[in-house]
Amino acid sequence: MDLFSSETIINILPYDGIADYHGIVLNRQEATHYYDRLMETIAWKNDEAIIFGKRIITKRKVAWYGDNNFSYTYSNITRTALPWTSELLQLKQLAEKKTGAIFNSCLLNLYHNGDEGVAWHSDDEKALGKNAPIASISFGAERTFSFRHKRTKEARSVILETGSLLVMAGETQTNWLHALPKTKKVSKPRINLTFRIMKNDGPD
Repeated sequence: MDLFSSETIINILPYDGIADYHGIVLNRQEATHYYDRLMETIAWKNDEAIIFGKRIITKRKVAWYGDNNFSYTYSNITRTALPWTSELLQLKQLAEKKTGAIFNSCLLNLYHNGDEGVAWHSDDEKALGKNAPIASISFGAERTFSFRHKRTKEARSVILETGSLLVMAGETQTNWLHALPKTKKVSKPRINLTFRIMKNDGPD
């Protein structure tokens, strides 16, 4: 496949972090190909969380892939990575080319429509390398992705297009929250891949 990218990279954040939006890095045909393959080949499961001792099962589906059966804990649920698929390895290579980082895992999210989203949070779990970049590639429906500074409450948003790349780096997770707001305007699914760098010793 022939890959192309927009030449302008924009840091969405005004200070205290880096959220570089690379724009579209896969054209429409390529994005459709990966969307279809990810829908067919990924072992999607409804996401789970334990909140105040109660197990919650979300409509949103997730999957976790990586190099060495990494265990990853968030929302008090531990997940073990599955072996890479060929499509995920291709997309990992693209993310590494754009960022210069070497990723060893990927958390995938499937949002069936705008009724599904993610509340404000930071990806600051101990299992992740401190200030390590997270490369986010989106497929399917366009969705707004929002940031809010933890101290000043200043907010920024970007519309993530199909085939686009957003890279969070530096002190972003320390200083900013991010969210995928719900919306009634979106009726189609969105797939999001977040390539990550896990510490070899796993979570504490």
